[in-house]
Amino acid sequence: MKRFIPFVKSDPVVAVIRLNGAIMASPRGGLSDAALAPAIERAFRKGKPAAVALSINSPGGSPVQSSLIAARIRRLSEEKEVPVHAFVEDVAASGGYWLACAADHIWADHSSILGSIGVISAGFGFHEAMQKIGVERRVHTAGEDKSILDPFRPERAEDVDRLKDLQSDIHDAFKAHVASRRGDRLSGDKDLFTGAFWTGAKAVELGLADGIAHLVPKMKDLHGDKTRFAVYGPKRSLWQRFGAQIAQDFGRGLEEQALWARYGLS
Repeated sequence: MKRFIPFVKSDPVVAVIRLNGAIMASPRGGLSDAALAPAIERAFRKGKPAAVALSINSPGGSPVQSSLIAARIRRLSEEKEVPVHAFVEDVAASGGYWLACAADHIWADHSSILGSIGVISAGFGFHEAMQKIGVERRVHTAGEDKSILDPFRPERAEDVDRLKDLQSDIHDAFKAHVASRRGDRLSGDKDLFTGAFWTGAKAVELGLADGIAHLVPKMKDLHGDKTRFAVYGPKRSLWQRFGAQIAQDFGRGLEEQALWARYGLS
């Protein structure tokens, strides 16, 4: 009650934003800027939080959604003059690490996985299988590159070159983001931007994280034992709470499962 009494100092409040899952522009429940925007806005604007803590457990996903979410966090942090701390749970890799870099400080568990600063594109080729079963592929386009990377025809060298150019541009943006946020804390190790990933303890040595710590004790250490926590996350529709749960009983989406599997967490 004392926070309603004039001239009595209230206990500090840390707003906690949960960023848990793959990052994708999808209505299936992944992390996206549109889904997270209301929660992020409330976390920074409700009252005057002493800090915002990002609770991150993400194997990555869409680079655009990663950028949009991180930019929103930075914009509000600077506007409201509220420091941001990221706490990595199992993994903050690829786009998950992009989100972590939106924080002023990054903390991890000894066994957390961080990094994977790279870009990946994967798929399958079916043209030989189609030939064996006697299926004819018929594609008609206006524009010679409209069917680029079509999995039902033999891979073309020029298509791969085009894809690698796109990946290089995205990778450059990722590296620039990490460098701008981590600055001279980065060790300069030659493998930092190769897509490699490390445990929390090694990530601290490399400058990808600032230390080993867990959310509640670290925030109480910084702001006092009476620190209170307000948790924010995307609101889920009835479909997401019930229908999506039924779908999960039959198995999670293959795309998201593949992202987690890269870090041994499927």
